[in-house]
Amino acid sequence: MVQHFTDDNFATEVLEASKTKPVLVDFFATWCGPCQMQAPILEETATAIGDKAVIGKLNTEEAMKTAQEYGVMSIPTLLIFKDGKEAKRFVGVQMKDDLISELKGLS
Repeated sequence: MVQHFTDDNFATEVLEASKTKPVLVDFFATWCGPCQMQAPILEETATAIGDKAVIGKLNTEEAMKTAQEYGVMSIPTLLIFKDGKEAKRFVGVQMKDDLISELKGLS
């Protein structure tokens, strides 16, 4: 299941959670065509990876503070967090197998 992150829950749901397993965050906007293409891939990734990682989305228009803090300049940008820190960054639409491979490598 894909979670929804905000400025208010980011520290707890992403940074703290990534101390036990990797957390993938999709920085997106509702008007972004490539982001809409990424959404079903993210759902498939969440289903395939199960409880080995946390998968979620952060709307950059609603959570501008967090997007700015991580230097997100274009969307979709996907960040994988491990141990409370950014471990991997992807810009543009990413395929399920690539995301799963990266997440398993950080588990």
